[in-house]
Amino acid sequence: MSTRKTREEKNKIDLLDLVFSWSFTDILNNNLFKDKIYTTLFLMRPSFLRDVFVGVKQVKKIPDNFSSVDDYLGSFNQPLIEETRASLCSGLEVVGEAPACEIWRLFPFKLKSKPPQNRFGYNILTRGITSFKNPGGDYEPECGDLVLLTNARVKGMHDLNITADQFVIASVLKQNDNIRLVTAEEISHELRPKGANRIYATYLINMTTNMRIWWALNHTPKTANFSLIKKVLQYDSAGDNDCTLCLSQEKSTVLNLIDSFKLDESQKKAVLNCSSIRQCPHQSSNVKLIWGPPGTGKTKTVASLLFVLLKLRCRTLTCAPTNIAVLQVAERLMGLVLAFLDHDTYGLGDIVLFGNEERMKVKDHDVLVDIFLDYRVEILNNCIRGWRPSLGSMISLLEDPEGRYNEYVQGHKAQLDDGNEKGKGDPKDLGKNHKKKQKSIFKKSLKETAKENKHKGKKNEENSKTELGPELDYLMTFTEFVVKTFYSLADRLMLCAKSFYTHLPTSCIPLAVAKEMIRLNDQFSSLENGKKNVGCFNELMVKKEEILKILKSLHKQFPGPEIEGTTKDFCLSRASLVFCTASSSIKVGSKVQMVIIDEAAQLKECESAIPLRLPGVRNAILIGDDRQLPAMVQSKVSENANFGRSLFQRLAMLGQKKHLLSIQYRMHPSISLFPNKEFYDKKIVDGPNVKERRYDRHFLKEMKYRSYSFINVARGKEDFDKGHSPRNVEEATVVIQIVAKLFEEHCIKKQKVSVGVISPYKGQVSLIEQKLGKKYAANKETGFSVSVRSVDGFQGGEEDIIIISTVRSNRNGSVGFLSNHQRTNVALTRARYCLWIVGNGITLVKSGSVWKDLVNDAMERGRFCNAGEDDHFDGSFDFDFLKHGKTRWKIFFSDDFKISIASLTGKKTEKKVTEMIKKLGQGWRQPTAEKVVTSELLEQYKVDDGQLYLVWSVDIMKEESKCSQVIQVWDISPASELPKLAKKLIVSFGRYTKDDLDHCKHKTLEGYALNVFLVAVY
Repeated sequence: MSTRKTREEKNKIDLLDLVFSWSFTDILNNNLFKDKIYTTLFLMRPSFLRDVFVGVKQVKKIPDNFSSVDDYLGSFNQPLIEETRASLCSGLEVVGEAPACEIWRLFPFKLKSKPPQNRFGYNILTRGITSFKNPGGDYEPECGDLVLLTNARVKGMHDLNITADQFVIASVLKQNDNIRLVTAEEISHELRPKGANRIYATYLINMTTNMRIWWALNHTPKTANFSLIKKVLQYDSAGDNDCTLCLSQEKSTVLNLIDSFKLDESQKKAVLNCSSIRQCPHQSSNVKLIWGPPGTGKTKTVASLLFVLLKLRCRTLTCAPTNIAVLQVAERLMGLVLAFLDHDTYGLGDIVLFGNEERMKVKDHDVLVDIFLDYRVEILNNCIRGWRPSLGSMISLLEDPEGRYNEYVQGHKAQLDDGNEKGKGDPKDLGKNHKKKQKSIFKKSLKETAKENKHKGKKNEENSKTELGPELDYLMTFTEFVVKTFYSLADRLMLCAKSFYTHLPTSCIPLAVAKEMIRLNDQFSSLENGKKNVGCFNELMVKKEEILKILKSLHKQFPGPEIEGTTKDFCLSRASLVFCTASSSIKVGSKVQMVIIDEAAQLKECESAIPLRLPGVRNAILIGDDRQLPAMVQSKVSENANFGRSLFQRLAMLGQKKHLLSIQYRMHPSISLFPNKEFYDKKIVDGPNVKERRYDRHFLKEMKYRSYSFINVARGKEDFDKGHSPRNVEEATVVIQIVAKLFEEHCIKKQKVSVGVISPYKGQVSLIEQKLGKKYAANKETGFSVSVRSVDGFQGGEEDIIIISTVRSNRNGSVGFLSNHQRTNVALTRARYCLWIVGNGITLVKSGSVWKDLVNDAMERGRFCNAGEDDHFDGSFDFDFLKHGKTRWKIFFSDDFKISIASLTGKKTEKKVTEMIKKLGQGWRQPTAEKVVTSELLEQYKVDDGQLYLVWSVDIMKEESKCSQVIQVWDISPASELPKLAKKLIVSFGRYTKDDLDHCKHKTLEGYALNVFLVAVY
């Protein structure tokens, strides 16, 4: 079977077919595509799947070079399938914590599916789960989701060890507001809502991106554009050479456009080289790489390039792996565009941003509201309906006001004669709604306004002839009628005119028309005060001829936009600059000349195939940094096959020239020194701004808190909480203390500061987040913010101060994936003014990794210090008194307590807690201990004035055949936190037997027993 024929057969199958063919065991099998088991399993599948895939025995490593387009596209299929399986497996593993909803109605409908698919469709109605608390929160199904349907709420994967007809995996479709499910098999009667029978849908994964990638890899008609794909099959050194002829022709034009942007030489060169290839006839296709290390102005450079391409009318798609990255570039471009607009907002219609409104959170970005496609479409649709009638009515009013007034009077009399009581409102209030819309439509609430217009559109059209009908008991005078009608129409025309020259592409609204619309709005605005003054009639009559002239000109030149197809397709196809994610670019059906991929080193190469094969595209610019983190991959099998590798990384590895942005403007020189030497071969130069004295900021007075420090926590211990991600309580304590110190200084100096806490491990991130809670959330408006994230979560971000917790602390120097150069690079390059690294120096040195070099570098530069050198640092609470055998009770401390005691800001409170615990160890008990939370086991002792409580309980320690009572100190908490802590401990004690609990509660006359109990056989 030929490769082309195989691919044509594969086109008949989509990724969802494969997912539906997997059994529960298949999904959980991490070796499913690793060896020949794959062939055996698929021999048992339907023939349409077996015929295509039986020949592919395992996931093969994606090569560095490719012989053909089919070879290239086909190499990603198996890793993509395996990655989908791994993602689904991961979703099942955490199914107990996933969002869920209840399906209360289910209606079958017939799908128009073609063989080989055999699918079933269902319309559903959902509602939130009210019968019990859902740990994952409420769930609203989205298009592309895979959900698990069960007749009981799944608490964990162990609940899925049930018969096959008690659960099914379904795919979510959405059509308008209707939610539809698609399944590979008919849903059994046991899984249908009926009577008391409840059905739950639990979110697993979203497959939209993977299905789009599958389409790009397998939908290969003869008309498909593969010019750029062919260009990247192998490295061609000829492509590194810039066309000197086109460069020289473009140079003066481009430099004039970017002259005021204050770009450095490397940035200017990047813009010039990339813009010159847009119509270069000397090279058929081009793929350029721009290398942007941290802080080198990558986004500024891309925005400047896009500004040039906009002015040169080069239709360009700009995409990135994530919504955040897309928004950053679009926002930076808008800053440039708005500063250089010559005619109000005319020209913004040439720029379009599209995507999922909820995920993009466009309303949080004021400058992006005017270019967001969904908002634009709603506004234009409403204005298109109202423009022509309003224009005609205004011309008629100004040409023959007497005639219009007579019509109004006759209509009024007819209503009286007919006894028609359908009045049209108080004339004093008329026009207010239109003015309100005019003011709000260009603000954040623009979308809501468009919806309001839609509801009122019919009413406006009905009123277009006489415009203002009064209540039956009120007949306006001629002057009142003309003035009121004029301003009502003026409001509507101003709204439409502004919307048209803002939102229509310049290709369908000439500059001359836009100028006329702006003139018209200026004329209307000059008469603004007349709304409150009926006596302005004379002023209106003076300007009547000038306004009438503009109106007639617009009526002739622009009766309305000529839109073919839908408004959405029209706006998308006519825009010069289009912004979206790489995945969403599949929706761009019209030709583009150039593709720009930002954060290209984080985009899987197979996903970049979506924008690279768009119709008409000849050139691509990839901007990124292959020395930072690549795309995340769930499957180890796919990761080992290079599935996470980007096109940027592969081309750079093969030797393709990268244009380096060589000056960094983010980090203090003492911070940039090590990353520059270690990761960038000393190619990066510090910008003049970071060398200025104002960049040398001291947020804390101690020397260890200079711009760069390694803070050694020698006594730290790593632990794997519940067997998952490692954490280090002692390091977390140090971090929390530093944050507390920074906040104290902020309150004194009123100095704005943003703090980022980074750890490579989710366990440490969760621990620090848990202890910080929302303590500093309310202070964001005053200028103090704290963000705690993983290294992956911080890529692309920056803060004034970065604190890194490395976590690992062991004798053999094991640091796991902390040794990854790319991950380390990201962590070390997020800070502007201060970078403080908290870790165990000995462990990191023993690791032999890049962290050994970092610790040695800190020592050589005199930036290495011990946490205990501070007067209130590294667990100043003295736990050693328990080791001298002077206490009657053994006392144990939870991690929460260790962090809380270290976080106390007052020495007096800490001393009080220490004394209280020592007395507890000797057998003392508070005689009248008032409890905030009623609990037989949980003791709550007031500390000082009662704002804090020492929370402890009697526990048991089992040793061989006996058990003894011990004291377990849980935490120091304010009263408000005690109910939450009590619930947590109820779960802990819930695992105890009745005998265990009796042992905990047992007391003697003297107090709690020190007796030794024989352990019952459990």
